[in-house]
Amino acid sequence: MTRIANNIKRIKESIGAQSTLIVVSKYRSIEEIGAAFEAGHRAFAENRVQALLERVHALPPSIEWHLIGHLQRNKVKYIVPFICMIHSVDSLILLQEINLEAKKLGRIIPCLIQIHIAKEEGKFGLPPNEIDAFFGACALEKLEYVQICGLMAMATFTEDKQQIEQEFMAMKTLFLHVRKKYFPAQKSFKELSMGMSSDYELATKHGSTIIRVGSAVFG
Repeated sequence: MTRIANNIKRIKESIGAQSTLIVVSKYRSIEEIGAAFEAGHRAFAENRVQALLERVHALPPSIEWHLIGHLQRNKVKYIVPFICMIHSVDSLILLQEINLEAKKLGRIIPCLIQIHIAKEEGKFGLPPNEIDAFFGACALEKLEYVQICGLMAMATFTEDKQQIEQEFMAMKTLFLHVRKKYFPAQKSFKELSMGMSSDYELATKHGSTIIRVGSAVFG
């Protein structure tokens, strides 16, 4: 398992202080995740709520869990007690549900709004041209138990680095627009979550503050 520790060290050195590494633990064994934990890493992510719940019960409580996959409203209540951040909020109704469940526990849940920038139909997220309508309808002052900390996106799964780079550049522009227009005085709106194992170096080049990496850690 020294390989996992070395991979984490290499990735963290390559991204520097500007970006945070979230280790994507989906499909990985408890032993593999444990090796990353023993290497000193604490921030992990899962795509599915059921897998996330299984991990939480099997691993140390000091792990900071992130949800990066599509979240159904009826699953929100299961993760609100412990989740560190939800990266995949893609509708106002989901944001309202998170607020409702978080209010019951008196927790404020950090959230990212997922944007669909990829040239693929299967990915979730708000189209960029709907972002102003979304924030215009949000009434953020009524959502006291969610904290919108930034945006998240996945680039197209392609070998075309130029296309990926263009998508990351567009996301950085959109992030700056949203921050200036809707969060000008809120220092908490600072996260741009983009970049995975195949493209995280390009993502950090274009301002990513959070990368979500799995196979490059465990491979």
